[in-house]
Amino acid sequence: MMSSTSEMPVIRNDWRRDEVLALFNKPFNDLIYEAQSLHRRFFDPNSVQLSTLLSIKTGACPEDCKYCPQSARYDTGLKKEKLLHIDYVLEAAKAAKLSGATRFCMGAAWRSPHDRDIPNLVEMISEVKALGLETCMTLGMLSENQAEKLADAGLDYYNHNLDTSPEYYGEIITTRTYQDRLDTLSNVRYAGMKVCSGGILGMGEEQNDRAGLLVQLANLPDHPDSVPINMLVKVSGTPLSDADDFEPFEFIRTIAVARLMMPKSYVRLSAGREQMNEQMQALAFLAGANSIFYCEKLLTTSNPMSNDDLQLLKKLGIRPEKYDSVQSDSVDESELYRIVGESRGDNLFYRVG
Repeated sequence: MMSSTSEMPVIRNDWRRDEVLALFNKPFNDLIYEAQSLHRRFFDPNSVQLSTLLSIKTGACPEDCKYCPQSARYDTGLKKEKLLHIDYVLEAAKAAKLSGATRFCMGAAWRSPHDRDIPNLVEMISEVKALGLETCMTLGMLSENQAEKLADAGLDYYNHNLDTSPEYYGEIITTRTYQDRLDTLSNVRYAGMKVCSGGILGMGEEQNDRAGLLVQLANLPDHPDSVPINMLVKVSGTPLSDADDFEPFEFIRTIAVARLMMPKSYVRLSAGREQMNEQMQALAFLAGANSIFYCEKLLTTSNPMSNDDLQLLKKLGIRPEKYDSVQSDSVDESELYRIVGESRGDNLFYRVG
């Protein structure tokens, strides 16, 4: 008789890799059924959280992540930009809210932020929260002191991905260690922020590595509050630009296994979604994905247009999740009609590195 997830404790931090591989190798229908059944115990199955991501500092990152067009080591044609000015960030946040997003994520291509950048980041956090949006940042590694300052400013989520298994990690990144990433997650959690951490599929890793990644995430002292599952976006000029296409059903399996292992976490259908047809995205939602990025660009790679997203959600009978904010919910629409993606002048950037 097939074993059921109901026979084991729902919330666990003691997963073994052989158990996870057994989940990956369940018959597909059984795996999806179990993931959807557990998903319904903790979430509205017909609701999806919508986030928007803005690159607030682009390019010239000193890291050597082989998948990333922001690395200064690769010639991808990406234009280096300084830290965006607060006025531009607020324009983008207001437009995101008007389009239905409830969480506004800000990403900077740094190994770690300089202390001189923290006051500007603190201002961005407080001003975006004042609009009634949840806030998230991804800025690279954080010290304890930096994490505390961002938390004190009210940052809700901090994103720092583990990317892959500890064993395969060195094939993708050499400029920071796996422990560096775990230390940042620890600093974030200790400071009182919610952790957003996941990985990337399709970088040449084996299923054993995907299981190893999920073991690392699920065996953290507390499960990440948000788990982004990314499919590699192949960017010309990066070492992984010619990687083999990732098998779609294996992607859906990974979503389902993540849902079974971390049932209270949001599982985000993240980068690479543009490459997926509507049917594959629908399967991902069925497998337990309940968060998406909703914008034209995901940092510097293409993402489906928001109108397409709304049409798909309508076809599936899925509603955007509402965010209960104690902040003011009023936004002056007259301020929102300038297009966020218009040409950026020098006055939109801070004069910092």
